[in-house]
Amino acid sequence: MSALFESATAHSQATQGVVALSPVFPLHHGGVLEEARMAWRLVGPAGAPVVLAVGGISGHKRVGFEDMGWWSPVVGDGRALDTSRYRALGIDYLGGSAESTGPARGGSAFPAISAYDQAEAIAQVLQHLNITLQAAVGASYGAQVVMALGARYPQLAPRLLVISAAERVHPLASGWRAVEREIVRFGIQRGDPEGGLKLARALAMTTYRTPREFEQRFSGPARRDEDRHRLPVEDYLFARGDAYVAQYRPESFVALSESIDLFAIDPSEIRVPTVAVAVPEDELVPYTYMQAYAHRLPKGRLVTLDSLYGHDAFLKEGEALKPIFAAALEGTEG
Repeated sequence: MSALFESATAHSQATQGVVALSPVFPLHHGGVLEEARMAWRLVGPAGAPVVLAVGGISGHKRVGFEDMGWWSPVVGDGRALDTSRYRALGIDYLGGSAESTGPARGGSAFPAISAYDQAEAIAQVLQHLNITLQAAVGASYGAQVVMALGARYPQLAPRLLVISAAERVHPLASGWRAVEREIVRFGIQRGDPEGGLKLARALAMTTYRTPREFEQRFSGPARRDEDRHRLPVEDYLFARGDAYVAQYRPESFVALSESIDLFAIDPSEIRVPTVAVAVPEDELVPYTYMQAYAHRLPKGRLVTLDSLYGHDAFLKEGEALKPIFAAALEGTEG
């Protein structure tokens, strides 16, 4: 393995690079990637303990507040993952839309990617950087990835914090995502991949949040808009769809959405201390699934986090996550 580039900026104490993975990188579901690479970024004081932080399929290597990252409410100076005390390691997913190997826009079919493939690539990054993590923290798809990492490479990730993901995926959640993927494929077939991705993301937003939040925010009357009525919720959903299209490739959405639904793990294989965080209001990951998962962990503990934001609690509940992170990162989870 070799670093293709590395850079550092003193003001943000950030270092980043791209690691060339095994020349022929075998995939969990079959097939290989050739000349694959994974991009990474570290933010925090040099020499501080390193914590891997990975999230949903939209996550990328820029994680923290100082980096204007996707997990800014949680990762940063004085936040739950305090970058004055830890170095936060973020990565670009294989199959994603950033600098790691992924599908080309309008290109040929991309092979099925597993959370286990992400874990293998992260292990190669850690070995290249000569890093043993203090802990691996994952939410949503990222939680599947850290489970796989902890099971396969416990020596690299001695503690796990798993937020809103269980040992298997509920069929209803898979059903929602299957429809979203088909919308994107339909858009691609019609020559409008961005339009398909916009609609798929709009639909996905209805599964991330709670009915109570939607009631509070969008219960106003419809307005007349030219020759149709427009509901308040539409502006929000389609605006989120437009924002997503500006940053992500349709083909990557399909690849990583499918990766979520193909995941399964035996919790007994995860032998490192693990804190599992369940959100009862989560429409995608039932609380009963989280209970069953935590119960089967050899060294596991379940924490309940009530939240108006449902599956998106990991993005919004920065203050509530502070004591949970503190206990998990320092190994005081019991």
